[in-house]
Amino acid sequence: MKHFKSITFCLLLIVCQSFTAQEQVKEEEDIFKKLEEIAIIDQKVMMPMRDGIRLATDIYRPKGTGKVPVIFSRTPYNFNSWGDGEQRTRTAKQAYEMVKRGYAYVVQNERGRYYSEGEWDILGVPLTDGYDAFSWMKDQSWSNGKIGTIGCSSTAEWQMAVAALDHPSHAAMVPQGFGAGVGRVGDIMEQGNWYRGGVEQLLFFSWLYGVEHDKFKPRIPEGATQEDLIRISRFYDLAPENPPIDMKEALSHLPIQDILKNINGKHEIFDKMVRRKPNDPEWFEGGLYHDDMELGVPSFWFASWYDVSITPNLALFNHVRENTKDATVRDNQYLVIAPTLHCGYTRATDTTMVGQRSVGDARLNYEEQIFNWFDFWLKDEKTNFKEKTPRVQYYTMGSNKWQAATQWPPEDSKMTTYYLNSKGNANSLVGSGTLSTKQASKDNPDSFVYDPMNPVTSLGGNVCCTGNAVEGGAFNQQEMEERADILVYTTDVLKEGVELSGFIETELYVSSNAKDTDFTIKLIDVYPDGTAYNLDETIQRVRYREGYDKEVFMEKGEVYKLDLTPMSTSNYFEKGHKIRIEISSSNFPRFARNLNTGGNNYDESEAVIAQNKVHHSKKYPSQIRLPLR
Repeated sequence: MKHFKSITFCLLLIVCQSFTAQEQVKEEEDIFKKLEEIAIIDQKVMMPMRDGIRLATDIYRPKGTGKVPVIFSRTPYNFNSWGDGEQRTRTAKQAYEMVKRGYAYVVQNERGRYYSEGEWDILGVPLTDGYDAFSWMKDQSWSNGKIGTIGCSSTAEWQMAVAALDHPSHAAMVPQGFGAGVGRVGDIMEQGNWYRGGVEQLLFFSWLYGVEHDKFKPRIPEGATQEDLIRISRFYDLAPENPPIDMKEALSHLPIQDILKNINGKHEIFDKMVRRKPNDPEWFEGGLYHDDMELGVPSFWFASWYDVSITPNLALFNHVRENTKDATVRDNQYLVIAPTLHCGYTRATDTTMVGQRSVGDARLNYEEQIFNWFDFWLKDEKTNFKEKTPRVQYYTMGSNKWQAATQWPPEDSKMTTYYLNSKGNANSLVGSGTLSTKQASKDNPDSFVYDPMNPVTSLGGNVCCTGNAVEGGAFNQQEMEERADILVYTTDVLKEGVELSGFIETELYVSSNAKDTDFTIKLIDVYPDGTAYNLDETIQRVRYREGYDKEVFMEKGEVYKLDLTPMSTSNYFEKGHKIRIEISSSNFPRFARNLNTGGNNYDESEAVIAQNKVHHSKKYPSQIRLPLR
């Protein structure tokens, strides 16, 4: 009887799965039919650039003769409608949503990507490609001359630098998860997320393995017609199929300049980038946006607390609001900050999990707000976007709610200084490290051994694109805090709940017996049961403490002041919780290891073990400044 029930269950399961598969196929067929009913579809249009290179472009526009605004998405990723002999629905779904609202949707590959001609580089240089695309679309008989741009990650990152060219038809933009397009903003010099505090972020090492096109890739011969390209694209999407690898193991290879070579990856672009220092002139010649560029477009920015670039993203929003010369542009910058991973906005649910932590119902009416924004700027009728939309919408974890503010940080956030203190042994969770509003009177420096061959490993965090090497989000750090090479500083139990929303600033006084080393920090919410969830983290390479335009090495016995790149979050620490920071010298493989030699680091395989110290006293007031409200 049990055997019969088992067979029956299996048959029912197969039938259910069959129905589900059939429903999915029908839904996919339906979206193409629905799109064809309302849209003129023009695929594999080869849009000419000023140097004669043509970029592959798909255009979806409403049927009829009226002129319509354009929503433009330019991307290095594959949007081909076919793959492995099957139609893909993602672009069709996006196009349907745009067209049914009266927009032409135009999606284009950067030069050198898939069917686009030319040679690819990160952010699709030359920068003029974006400008030329705007001019071409503006002149089409079906265009009303107003263009909005949208996209997340590498489909967003090109928008800022092109917005600085101030094309008259570029009327509005919606950059989402846009950090890899930000070069320099004030003191923050990440060069498109390649660096943090002068330390390589290994996300690009992993990302380039998956996306970089080999210079010997197959190419479509010259003279192929649009009809040829559409036909060919049904069975050749030109997407490379890289063998799967263990990225965690791959990123452990030394020297780091050979990581992609070691896994038989394509590495022409990587080879030149891995050798660039933070202030290399080449960073300022490509498609990155830097703070000396005027940004001329109203913008609706989207960021995430657990994205790799949350601080430079927020710094850029403030920079544009405070420095743009055009008052109309300056006053039309809006911001949403979600409690998700990179580009994970719409994946929030009524019980959103970010890593191991539940942050509650983090859903938001993104689609409604975005189309309301585009309707305001691209159509003749004016919507109530400004009346309905706060300047800043941000999600506070812990209290698990959306909040509104007129600026970032919220105007009622007040910086409160907490000083580091200990009895000279803040090592691990059982050490004596404390955070207090009172300064230590005597310097009892905390010392730890940093061995680059036994680094502190990354557990969760504000990451993107590292494959299986690092899983992003909030994870319980208690096990990590058993390590002696992690210094732990914790407040007393909070007698009242407190919200922390804004930039977190850190000032450390450090010394080492090595010429150069790194210092890392994590901000943590400690629950009454000891669970310790990470909120944000940062790092600083000591040789760049005086600026990224020079390298100043350490001398044994000298104490140096470090101002680390700010962290950012919005978190409510409930009554009974504690605020904690962890300090160490590695967070690997999120960040590359400093081998402590004072050499190039990227071409080295041998390491020096460092004895590192954090000092805290009235003379050396190591501290963290928290925006409390």
